[in-house]
Amino acid sequence: MEIHIKELLDLGVIRNVGHNEEVEITTPVVVAWNNGESRMAGDFGALKIYTVPDRYPIPKIQISLNKISQAVYITTMDALKGFHQNVVTQMLRKYLRIIVHCGVYEYLGIPFGIKNAPSHFQIMMNEIFPEKRSEGWLIIYIYDIIVCSKTWEEHMYRLSRFFTKI
Repeated sequence: MEIHIKELLDLGVIRNVGHNEEVEITTPVVVAWNNGESRMAGDFGALKIYTVPDRYPIPKIQISLNKISQAVYITTMDALKGFHQNVVTQMLRKYLRIIVHCGVYEYLGIPFGIKNAPSHFQIMMNEIFPEKRSEGWLIIYIYDIIVCSKTWEEHMYRLSRFFTKI
């Protein structure tokens, strides 16, 4: 837990708010992956009943697989800590506080575990790359990004266009 707290503090994703402030708090959980890595997520289940669901469509896997199947060259990327890059307004931060043995912290960026975080991030990514997605060579599934091409030259050109945009 300490490793995750330190990393999020260093990245400016959370800040210590002290223990005397009026707080809405939850306890975080650490989710372990098969590859030995882990990430911290807040247990914000209590907020879900007050959250209006965002019905923005997440891409269908089958459509993405069809696009990928036509490619010869494929590059996959991950928007590292993507949710955390979206700033939480000052007014909402009090609802995104966590308590651990070393203090009380509030999120400055969207934490993992928030109901509408995936759709919110999908909207943001789609707005950043609308023309590339419509051309069919860029697939964005929340924070997973895939660039597809039939030739090496085309692939290098598309990667250049992608990285120029971000």
